[in-house]
Amino acid sequence: MQEIILQITADGSHTLFVPGLNEHYHSTHGALQESELVFIENGLHHIPACIKEINLLEVGFGTGLNALLTVLEAKKQRRKINYVAIEPEPVAEEIIEKLNYAEIIGSTEAAGYFKKIREAGWRYPEFLSDYFIISKIQSQLQDVTLRDEQFHLVFFDAFGPDVQPELWTEQVFAQLYKCLKPDGILVTYSCKGIVKRALKAAGFTIEKLPGPAGKREVLRAMKIGVRI
Repeated sequence: MQEIILQITADGSHTLFVPGLNEHYHSTHGALQESELVFIENGLHHIPACIKEINLLEVGFGTGLNALLTVLEAKKQRRKINYVAIEPEPVAEEIIEKLNYAEIIGSTEAAGYFKKIREAGWRYPEFLSDYFIISKIQSQLQDVTLRDEQFHLVFFDAFGPDVQPELWTEQVFAQLYKCLKPDGILVTYSCKGIVKRALKAAGFTIEKLPGPAGKREVLRAMKIGVRI
């Protein structure tokens, strides 16, 4: 198990630092604001309102921050979200308990949901609310069988391509392309050239978007109206 250090980012929210990898789980310029922009605003808000039940895949569950923001957004939008999160190395419970996301968000509702997300098992779906079901899977992405045209949206939040190059490949993105529905979306924080080339080679149409503090650009990739 890698050593993990709790750190405060510029917006007051926590990230985790892994010295052995020299990598953070979230941007040090603001963990909460990064997740809100990259995954909620660029991703979830871009799913058409006519879709009342969203199937969402997260690659890299990490601290559970993206899931927390999503369950709150699901209730706000009154849209059901089936949330599947894949994580090969879950963060220890004693570290997750110290994260201050609910405190920074500033609601007892957020605290309650974050506790439920944290306590959800890794084998079976858990019903967190009328609008949110989470399925946490402890596995490598490459070992998970995903159905064709299963998801509307993918949060791609793995460690960066310098740390986990095996996940930022044409082969992996082709797997995700197949599991997305026509007009499905993949969002990620990385806008590196190798990432853009791999996404394009897998069939995606990519769009560069303004990034959060400390980052010039992020990516949204789309499976434009194609049936496979």
